[in-house]
Amino acid sequence: METKYIFVTGGVTSSLGKGIISASLAKLLQSRGYSVTIQKFDPYINIDPGTLNPYEHGECYVTVDGHEADLDLGHYERFINVETTRDNNITTGRIYQNVIQKERRGDYLGKTVQIIPHITDEIKRNVKLLGTKHKFDFVITEIGGTVGDIESLPFLESVRQLKWELGKNCLVIHLTYVPYIAAAKELKTKPTQHSVKHLQEVGIQPDILVLRTEHELTSEVRRKVALFCNVEPKAVFQSIDVPSVFEVPLKMQEQGLDTVVLEKTGMPVGETPSLAPWRGFLEKIYKAEEIVRIGLVGKYVELPDAYKSINEALFQAATYNNRKLKLEFIHSEKLTNENIAEALSGLDGIVVAPGFGSRGIDGKFVALKYARENNIPTMGICLGMQCMVIEFARNVLGYEDANSTEMDVKTKHNVIDLMEEQKSVSNYGGTMRLGAYECELEEGSNAAKAYGSTNVKERHRHRFEFNSDYKEEFEKAGMKCVGKNPETDLVEVVEIPGLKWFIGTQYHPEYTSTVLKPNPLFVDFIKAAITK
Repeated sequence: METKYIFVTGGVTSSLGKGIISASLAKLLQSRGYSVTIQKFDPYINIDPGTLNPYEHGECYVTVDGHEADLDLGHYERFINVETTRDNNITTGRIYQNVIQKERRGDYLGKTVQIIPHITDEIKRNVKLLGTKHKFDFVITEIGGTVGDIESLPFLESVRQLKWELGKNCLVIHLTYVPYIAAAKELKTKPTQHSVKHLQEVGIQPDILVLRTEHELTSEVRRKVALFCNVEPKAVFQSIDVPSVFEVPLKMQEQGLDTVVLEKTGMPVGETPSLAPWRGFLEKIYKAEEIVRIGLVGKYVELPDAYKSINEALFQAATYNNRKLKLEFIHSEKLTNENIAEALSGLDGIVVAPGFGSRGIDGKFVALKYARENNIPTMGICLGMQCMVIEFARNVLGYEDANSTEMDVKTKHNVIDLMEEQKSVSNYGGTMRLGAYECELEEGSNAAKAYGSTNVKERHRHRFEFNSDYKEEFEKAGMKCVGKNPETDLVEVVEIPGLKWFIGTQYHPEYTSTVLKPNPLFVDFIKAAITK
């Protein structure tokens, strides 16, 4: 079959949940047997979010092929369990970089390089790449930002052109907001009408409208929207607030979103899938009564999106252990020896978060020392694992100045050091150890038991590594290096087997945790926290 291209745009305001709607539709189409992928087009000029502060853009998600991507790709993978690649996340910066490189090579044969056709052609090439190169049945493309933004215009112009070029193989879903005016006790559709008018002004007529709302929309409101926006009444859907985002696919299925999409793209509709595994996951969420309390120790805790994948991996693991997750965010900058007992009191386990730089790192050492000495189940991820190593070197091996050369280049005991291939790097963007690498786990180790395997493949995002010169000393003192990269001998996993559950990973296990396939390390961590 020919690939079908679906575009999801947003209007009225940002943060309406285009990513969740895109992922939900993908889930519904996938459950009907189609191969589906989702890509995100971000209008900012950064090449990727890799150099962006989490305060700017939330978590930086890493794809299997080592691309630093928007956090929405995490939603996509968690919903449809299909790995994404660099082709799934394109920024304005990438588009312009590609066009300028072609111009420098003389590919345009001396022509004047312009937004139309050169920038729009490059955008269209990237849209169709997943269909032509990877042969997906459906490619859903989420356009970042809000209709009316200057930054989005080249993307919208490309969508306009593709609608004409692809005909029935292309459709546009527009997500808008219907506010409720409490004083008047009325839902207002005017912002939606204006938003659709904005789209029409750039030459795009949406095929389907999804109305984000906190209050149930009457059939009259939906008919009114259909009339004023030139959309069929059956193609107007509501996306009402639900207790869990994982309910959204079911809500969309109830209203027939996937049915309308198939009809409009000329595909057979067939029977409605049961989504039994998905419903089973939701049932577990709502049946769970007992609580597991986990503390997340990091420096961006006031911004939960900074640790989005970790939050989701913990939630999935708790659900599969029949528990409600109570996640407590603990600011590492505020932790001291004096307040640590109170800060961690009542917790069943802690996760020490990844990150870069020295801010808040002393609080991580304090938390790890307390957790180690009081046998609290503990997981350290990336910098969190490196902090485990430094804390152990200082307080068990007796090297008071032990550190990472990221924090102190002059330390005499550089138990964490810059990776050899990173020493000549001067450009920060996309130059870390990125993407999926194999890891060999020691037979009988707690990590191997958790995975049920001695061979795993997980994703990385780091520059610094465990200094193997110290390996023997650490192992003699009780911290075992139980995971290593088979090619480079890079230490990937450390653990203290004498404790209930104390494991640090150089890689990021949260990136591979999905709704129907939670990461085994998180599941085992929560299991240990429950039995504490």
